Amino acid sequence: MIYENVSAMKKGYKSILETADGQVNVLDEGALRKSLIDDLIYTMAFSPVQEVKDAASWLIRRSAVALGIVSSSIQSLYEAMGRKEVTGFTVPAINIRTMTYDVAQAIFRAALKNSVGPVIFEIARSEIGYTLQRPVEYTSAVTAAAIKTGYRGPIFLQGDHFQVNAKKFAGDPEKEVKGVKDLIWEAIEAGFYNIDIDTSTLVDLSKPTISEQQETNYALAAELTAVIRDLEPAGITISVGGEIGEVGGKNSTVEELQAYMDGYLDSLKKYGANLKGISKISVQTGTTHGGVPLADGSVAQVKLDFEVLEKLSEVARSRYGLSGAVQHGASTLPDEAFDRFPAIGTAEIHLATGFQNIIYDSAHFPADLRQRIYDYLQKELRDEKKEKDTEEQFIYKTRKKGFGPFKQELWNLPEETRKQISQELENQFAFLFRKLNVANTEAVVRRQIQIVDVPLQIPAALTE
Repeated sequence: MIYENVSAMKKGYKSILETADGQVNVLDEGALRKSLIDDLIYTMAFSPVQEVKDAASWLIRRSAVALGIVSSSIQSLYEAMGRKEVTGFTVPAINIRTMTYDVAQAIFRAALKNSVGPVIFEIARSEIGYTLQRPVEYTSAVTAAAIKTGYRGPIFLQGDHFQVNAKKFAGDPEKEVKGVKDLIWEAIEAGFYNIDIDTSTLVDLSKPTISEQQETNYALAAELTAVIRDLEPAGITISVGGEIGEVGGKNSTVEELQAYMDGYLDSLKKYGANLKGISKISVQTGTTHGGVPLADGSVAQVKLDFEVLEKLSEVARSRYGLSGAVQHGASTLPDEAFDRFPAIGTAEIHLATGFQNIIYDSAHFPADLRQRIYDYLQKELRDEKKEKDTEEQFIYKTRKKGFGPFKQELWNLPEETRKQISQELENQFAFLFRKLNVANTEAVVRRQIQIVDVPLQIPAALTE
């Protein structure tokens, strides 16, 4: 159900939620979880009226706080990892590109069944565009999923690859950087208290020294870190990530990490003597976002350099106090690879395309809808097809961009279809949680993460 107006919404939550003094009291959690939360998140995602969307989002986020579900920063856990007080697992960071409410529920169910503590829900700057999910909608969908599944505790929302586009930066650097700063502001307002800055696109390997190659990267990362520190809410230290090598490029080295960090820390001092720096660093070790599709549409086996990843993580911790290195583009790796990440001290691993593939390739995904999406790609994105690409390669590379145009249809798939696909996803999430050794880490997160409730102003439409 999608509420047409705020009056209808108020009737819908009467006797279930109570708004008083700018807060929400949950009067009937059972009724909230059974159907009201579904109505609120579908209204937030698909209502054409902004004040109705705003009201639904506020009710979701404040109902969550009333139940002990609070958007949080993972900073203190990563600091403990940097001190080597917490070890033995790799934090999964999951990008949800479609059916966000259902997919997030599958993640929470898998986490609850395995007593998982740290799981990051993230969305990249590019994904926000082609999946048609602004940060506040993403926050609302993940938070609603937490309510629906009965989860309690901190939830970690992350801006992934808040990236500076190299081509646009070359044409108008001020405008491109402003775009990233505006997105940072929007994300923090939406409750994203973990942000990965990606200025690695500006690394210039033609420069004579490694420090000069990394200079624009680390200087701009420091500037954006200072912006984040200026915007972060009272009581919150946002976890910030940096990046030294663009995923899909040449493998990173210890020398590059040191050049970046030394330059970054020196640059950061210009904005304040005591500003907190990054808590982790993303590196390139042989992966490519989405994997490399072969002529038949299957994905090539990746040769990931675990030795380099281990060295980079150790230097990041021992020399700079970071949680370690971050591995991107890993969801299409073979299953047997994942238990190696915690074994070598990888701090965080980013997972996206593998889950997208489960959805598209599921036997339960409607064949007619899949074909209509593929037909849309063939018609609207034909200019993205490279001359050497087969049709299968073209579809594999572009099908992520079908999620936005078909968003409402995907959310509205029959309940049984969504249930079956969600079960496939839940099984894979549970498998990865065990491989990454985050099962039975709930107590670690409870011990390390301080819950901070950031005030959220009630929309005027709910006070009238």
